[in-house]
Amino acid sequence: MTVLERIQGRSLSYLLSVFICSRVIRAYAHSLVFKSAHIFTNTPLSLCYLYYWYYFVIYFSGGHINPAVSLAMCATGRLKWTKLPFYILAQFLGAFVGAAAVFGIYYDAFMNYSGGELIVTGSNATAHIFATYPAPHLSLISGFADQVISTALLVLVVFAIFDTKNLGVPKGLEPIAVGLLILLLTCSLGMNSGCAMNPARDLSPRIFTAIAGWGFEVFTAGNNWWWVPTIAPMMGGVIGAFTYIIFIEIHHSDTHLEEDTDMYEKYELSNMEKEENLRSAPCSDLKQNDYIGHSANTVCLN
Repeated sequence: MTVLERIQGRSLSYLLSVFICSRVIRAYAHSLVFKSAHIFTNTPLSLCYLYYWYYFVIYFSGGHINPAVSLAMCATGRLKWTKLPFYILAQFLGAFVGAAAVFGIYYDAFMNYSGGELIVTGSNATAHIFATYPAPHLSLISGFADQVISTALLVLVVFAIFDTKNLGVPKGLEPIAVGLLILLLTCSLGMNSGCAMNPARDLSPRIFTAIAGWGFEVFTAGNNWWWVPTIAPMMGGVIGAFTYIIFIEIHHSDTHLEEDTDMYEKYELSNMEKEENLRSAPCSDLKQNDYIGHSANTVCLN
């Protein structure tokens, strides 16, 4: 596969991923306005999104469309460093186009909801549909730690899910496991800032909203929050990857090698016992097969 084909494939994969993910977030925002039970809508949508994601993009992206995961895989030798720039370029490009698609489809809804204004903060804000913004109580230090920890947990468990030497997940069910993982992390760690865990999913739509009409406030809001979900997940991904390797992966035993060694030792022990019996037995007690099978190792003396 050529570099151009890889970029095209990953860009398309991420376009569809951001498009569907943003629609789920928009459905959540809609539910807050109309007091609907959003949890019954967003949970199955999230799982369906992850299930589709795996089967559609596995050929083009190796099963990951997150720069933090790509960097972690490079740092641990699972991906060549020369491929990293192309992966990240495709991921950011696809996220940008996906955000544009969501804006185009829901433009009328945005205008109706916010009274014709594209607002970043406040009760009628819509910028959070595209990118994450911190809660009023959150400081930059706490937010940075939040993103590092959440992304580290994400990558750590993803490594475990796809580790064939671990207990493993039945083939074909990996996307369900990843979907449940993201759902768990979002529900448990999403209160502070929405649990971005993905620089491409946050920065590219943020850039689009700045261009589309929300203005430069998308970067200054939340005490210049924008860089936190861009830098922190990259660090967290590497930390999570090496945590898994140091505490789990390097301690794997080679089961097949141990089984082969045990069989070899048993075979050698059996041969030694048989040869010892042949040496001690008189020639009259030996069968013809014993001579044939062990003539090279046995000398019979009368």
